Amino acid sequence: MKVTRAVAPLVPLCERFLPARLTGLSVALLKATALELAILAGHLLLYPSGMTQERRAVPTLPPSDTPRLPTEEKPPVVLLHGFIDNRSVFVLLRRSLAQHGGRHLESLNYSPLTCDIRAAAELLGRHIEDICERTGQERVDVVGHSLGGLIARYYVQRLGGDHRVRTLVTLGTPHGGTRAVPLADAHPIVRQMRPGSEVLEELREPAPGCRTHFVAFWSDFDHVMAPLESACVDHPDLMAQNIRVTGIGHLALPVHPAVATGVREALDTSRTGARTTARPGGLTVA
Repeated sequence: MKVTRAVAPLVPLCERFLPARLTGLSVALLKATALELAILAGHLLLYPSGMTQERRAVPTLPPSDTPRLPTEEKPPVVLLHGFIDNRSVFVLLRRSLAQHGGRHLESLNYSPLTCDIRAAAELLGRHIEDICERTGQERVDVVGHSLGGLIARYYVQRLGGDHRVRTLVTLGTPHGGTRAVPLADAHPIVRQMRPGSEVLEELREPAPGCRTHFVAFWSDFDHVMAPLESACVDHPDLMAQNIRVTGIGHLALPVHPAVATGVREALDTSRTGARTTARPGGLTVA
């Protein structure tokens, strides 16, 4: 998946003064950085609107005797935000899924004071059980950005959530741990996202028979992932697909329309394929 068209006012200067072999990379980096800054500004404006939990709606179901054409019913989708964020990060992705998917969508806010991925995963499990009870569905799909994807993965692998989660889509999630922003280690949940942490070691343990399908989007300009490939799912027991996104950064992953299209395709694709082993190179969709 190649994402382009970000605006960077310094692009002409790069093309003029940098060596030709560095121009392409530098121009792409400037574009990605400019887009990240624009998205950050917009998200700061939207942040207050997502600080409260959304109202839990009960879907209106037609009477049981209403004739309906046989169609495959789509599972509800749960959106789970990243570290010190809230559900407002999914405004554009949610709109895209609602317009094209015909799905029941819900976002979950976990507290910014959360200090343990395991506790957040238990909260997610209770929320999913509530959704299944209200919608009458047996399974859900989950889309998690950054830390949200790691919380969802812990629920799936370690708390038996694979019987509830059909597909888990992660956007810039540190599955292998990240070394970025070392000064943030003062926060316990950041330490749990470091390579070799107890939580990540638990996720490396065998997971035979896991029924959830994983789709991990990772970006080649993600400043939060160090190394970049840590956002890939690499586990021999998991059905996983890694999708490389070229040209955008961490904040753009839940916002960019091209990624939204990829997420919709991931959720709509039948999961009857063979079990595959995830590799850092993943699948590049141009």
